[in-house]
Amino acid sequence: MEREILLSGVGGQSVQLAAQVLAHAAIHEGRQVMLLGTYGGTMRGGSSESTLVVGDEALISPPIVSRCWSAIAMHHAFWANSTSKLRAGGVIVLNESLFEAEVDRDKYRVFDVPATRIATDLGSPMAASMVLVAAYAALTDLVGVQSLVEAMRESVPSYRRQHLESNEKALRTGYDSVEPGLAPAWKGDCAG
Repeated sequence: MEREILLSGVGGQSVQLAAQVLAHAAIHEGRQVMLLGTYGGTMRGGSSESTLVVGDEALISPPIVSRCWSAIAMHHAFWANSTSKLRAGGVIVLNESLFEAEVDRDKYRVFDVPATRIATDLGSPMAASMVLVAAYAALTDLVGVQSLVEAMRESVPSYRRQHLESNEKALRTGYDSVEPGLAPAWKGDCAG
């Protein structure tokens, strides 16, 4: 079984780091992974998107997919491209602190997480992507929180090591901010 995850947001929100953390966490748990990150020419403010394919066997889908099982959305900017790829019944986890676009809540299973508010309350607003990716992991049971923490420690570049503790707090808080297993990745039909 394979699950496709699309992460989207605005440059500067750590969408690419969140995708790497989720990918490495899946590898820690024995899954097969392919990841492709794309972003606009600017460091901040442009589009930022990553496609992650996770499976329990050798992967068939390349990391460039036309249809996705789920999405993690940090911001509404550039969201139109992401929503067009989602299958009916797909899982969407939104950063409700910033996300302002309309989402068809009858067509998709939508979970709102105040990621930016939670990260700000923790004293680290830049860790909102860690909150959101951990909430996604808990909702889908894709990976466990300890795998996320280990993966984050591997993924954060050496010149950003001062953020390890705040990122770990954000991951653990995000994971605990939702009811786990509401949209399981590895059980049942799961919309495709």
